[in-house]
Amino acid sequence: MSLSRREFLATLAGAAVPAFGAGERPNIIMLSVDDMNDWVGCLGGYEGVKTPNIDRLAKRGVLFRNAHASSPLCNPSRTALFTGLRASTSGVYDNEQWWRPALPNAVTIPQYFRKHGYKAVGAGKIFHHNAGFNPPDQWDDFQLQEFDDPWYRRPEWYPWNKKVPNPEGHPFNGIKNIQGEFDWGVLPKPEAAYGDMRAIEYGQRFLKQKHDKPFLLCVGLWHPHIPMFAPKEYFDLYKDKDIRLPINPEDDFDDIPEPGKKMAAARREEHETIVKEGKWKAAIHAYLACISFADHMIGIMMDALDQSAYAKNTILVFWSDNGWHLGEKIHWHKSTLWQRATHVPLIFAGPGMKAPGQARGQAVTLLDLYPTLVDLAGVPKNSTNEGLTLRPLLEDAKAKRQPAVITFMQNNHAVRDERWRYIRYHDGSEELYDEQADPQDFHNLAGKPEQAARKAAMAKWIPKTNAEPVPPRSAYDFDFATHTWKRK
Repeated sequence: MSLSRREFLATLAGAAVPAFGAGERPNIIMLSVDDMNDWVGCLGGYEGVKTPNIDRLAKRGVLFRNAHASSPLCNPSRTALFTGLRASTSGVYDNEQWWRPALPNAVTIPQYFRKHGYKAVGAGKIFHHNAGFNPPDQWDDFQLQEFDDPWYRRPEWYPWNKKVPNPEGHPFNGIKNIQGEFDWGVLPKPEAAYGDMRAIEYGQRFLKQKHDKPFLLCVGLWHPHIPMFAPKEYFDLYKDKDIRLPINPEDDFDDIPEPGKKMAAARREEHETIVKEGKWKAAIHAYLACISFADHMIGIMMDALDQSAYAKNTILVFWSDNGWHLGEKIHWHKSTLWQRATHVPLIFAGPGMKAPGQARGQAVTLLDLYPTLVDLAGVPKNSTNEGLTLRPLLEDAKAKRQPAVITFMQNNHAVRDERWRYIRYHDGSEELYDEQADPQDFHNLAGKPEQAARKAAMAKWIPKTNAEPVPPRSAYDFDFATHTWKRK
C-alpha cells in the first residue's frame, strides 16, 4: 500500500501516527484513575506489580516518568487540572471546597472544548465525586459515579446513590474499629457488576456510535482509591508472602520540619490500627489488586478504541490525580509534598507523538494537561491557563523544561526538576532531596551549606500568589436538583 506524502514524512520523523492536516481536529479520550501512585510496571515503583495494559500504552505512546499532581489531594488536583488554575491562584486547597461558586467564571476543559466545536461527554469520577463538584452544564452528556459501597455513602453528599444496609461480612477487611471508607476485600458480585465497569461500558458504547464532530470523552475510574474492592482474580495475582512493607528508618523524622511532620501525622490512627491488627501486608495486597483491576479496565478501553472508527484520529491521555502513601513516613493516604504523594503516571498516545515508547524525564504536572490538549487539538489558547503545553516534549524528548510546582494547602510548595525536590512550607522551613540518590526522601539536605545556591534557584519558581482559601461547603446551602448554591 502506498503512503501519502504526509504519512511518508511522518514515518521518517518517527511519529507514531501522522499529525493532523489543516482543518482536522483529533478526538480526545481522558482516561483517569484515582490515588494510583508510581506502582506501575513502566514506572518501576513496586517490583512485581502487574500492569500489562498501562505498560502497553506506555510503549505505544509517551510516558512522562517524572509527572506530578499539581496538588496531592483529589479535589484541588482535579480542580487545577480542569480549570487550568493553580491551587495557589484559585484558593481551592482541599476536598471541602466547591470550586464552582468560588470560581464562577472559570472555563473548564469540557466547557472550553464545547465552545470550540467538540462534543464533551463523561462518566465516573472526573471532577471530585461529591454532589456539587461536577455541574451538569459542563457536559453534553454525563453518567454519574456508581459506588461499590452504597451503604457508606451519605445521602446529602451523594443524592443519586441508593443507600442500602451494611452487607453481610462488612467490613470485609475484618477490622471492626476503622471508620469510613478504609476497607478492602472481594465483594460478593461478579466483575461486571463493579461500579467502575459502568464507566467503562459508557465509554465502550460511545466509541461504537457515529459522531459527526470531534469529541472529548472522559472516563474516570475510582480504583485504586479506598475502599479497595476488587474481584478475587486480581487478589490472586499476588501472594501474601511476597508483599513487601515500606521501610521507615527510626530517625526519618529527625530532619523534617514541623509542618512536614504534621502532614505525615494526619489520620495516623489508621496506620496504627492497621499495624496493630496485623493487616499492613493485607492492605498493600489490596492496593496492588486494585491497581491490576484498574489496569484491566484500562485495557478494555484501549481495545474499544482500537476496534472503533476513531482509532487513528484520537489522542488518549491516561493520568492519576495524585499518589498514595501505604505506610511510608508512617502515613496512609496522600496529602504530603513528598514523592510518594505527588508522583503519578501520565501517558499520551495517538497522533503526533514523536519517538513513542521513549519516556520523558523532565518534570511536569497535571496542570499542563489543559494547555497541551488545546495545543494538540489546534483550538485557540486559553489565556487563563497557568500550565505549560507538553507538546515540545511530545515532539522532542530532549526539549528543555522549567521545574514543576506542587502545592498542598496555603503557602506550602514543592519544586521538582529532573533530579531534585525542594519543599518550602508556610513558616519558611525547608526540605531538599536528591531523588536520584534518595527516592524515598530519607535525607533532607536543606541544611547543607553547599546546597544554598540550589535552593535559591529552585525557590524562584515558588508562586508569589498564595490566595486565601475559598469558603468551605458548610458556608453554602446547595440544591442538587437545580445545581445552585446560596451563601448562608
